[in-house]
Amino acid sequence: MHMADALLSPAVGTTLWAGTAAVTGYASKKLKREIDDRMIPLMGVLGAFIFAAQMINFTIPGTGSSGHLGGGMILAILLGPHAAFLVMASVLTVQALFFADGGLLALGCNIWNLGVYPCYLVYSLIYKPWVGESKNPGRILVASIMSVVVALQLGAFSVVMETLLSGKSELPFSTFVLMMQPIHLAIGIVEGFVTAGVINYVRSARPEILESIAVSRPLGAEVSLKKVMMTFAVLAVITGGALSWFASTNPDGLEWSIEKVTGKGELPEQEHGIAAALKGFQEKTAFLPDYGFKPAGSESKKEDASPSWPGIEAGASVSGIIGAAIVLGTIVLIGMGIRVVRRRQG
Repeated sequence: MHMADALLSPAVGTTLWAGTAAVTGYASKKLKREIDDRMIPLMGVLGAFIFAAQMINFTIPGTGSSGHLGGGMILAILLGPHAAFLVMASVLTVQALFFADGGLLALGCNIWNLGVYPCYLVYSLIYKPWVGESKNPGRILVASIMSVVVALQLGAFSVVMETLLSGKSELPFSTFVLMMQPIHLAIGIVEGFVTAGVINYVRSARPEILESIAVSRPLGAEVSLKKVMMTFAVLAVITGGALSWFASTNPDGLEWSIEKVTGKGELPEQEHGIAAALKGFQEKTAFLPDYGFKPAGSESKKEDASPSWPGIEAGASVSGIIGAAIVLGTIVLIGMGIRVVRRRQG
């Protein structure tokens, strides 16, 4: 559900940028007071895993569409809302800057849609009250599915509203919403099962992590995070380096919905103004656009060619591993920066 700049007006894009900046400031301020230094490496490793996991689109049977893991609920449950939001914002920023996945004008919208709803609304209002400190795997499964479905429905509806407010007449509200909501319901159910699997693994391996987040209590010094961090680090490398080859070639839920409404998978890009300027900047920063090597010279990818499956490409593997490493490093630096500020002010 990574929006492209073509779906937004500058007014809507900059407004959501401002909203996201405000939430980022709030999350940083709260985390400065609450951050557990021992959780910073876990934040980085989980961010790397989510980056790699988002590269894998899974087919939604009978639709011709696909979906990918959002990961907001996984992060919120394992890290708490403030750390989770900053991790998700870091993942989406790295994707946009270095891999041209989602537009820069749309980055505020993407962070809002994929970060604010799961981390601040759904986790606090649905998952946490329902599960609490319970270790029951069935309860975790039901709560995970419910939470992810609600978060994705809110995100999908926000995409529709953002295009409506941007004046995109090619995407009439009623038609677009009738495509976006059902397909993201199906995606949410699948992601709910994945989320429950991840949470139940952590529950069995290190239940103290879930308990500390549930009651906002620092981890004890005797609790080792090495096993959990190693597991997610290995998963990030395997997922980004090899499993990304097996991503579905079907369009994702947003592209599929646009194609059903307009007959094509994307809207024309804006040739002037802030969107065009940001597009030019993104072309310079994205050294692995679309998670692959840049075509040699002026050669461009053939968009009409049917992509092969599995897409065994070195570019995808390099993108998955390097991207995960960049995310990990970025998040650790953010966490250390927050810790330094806290110590200086404390």
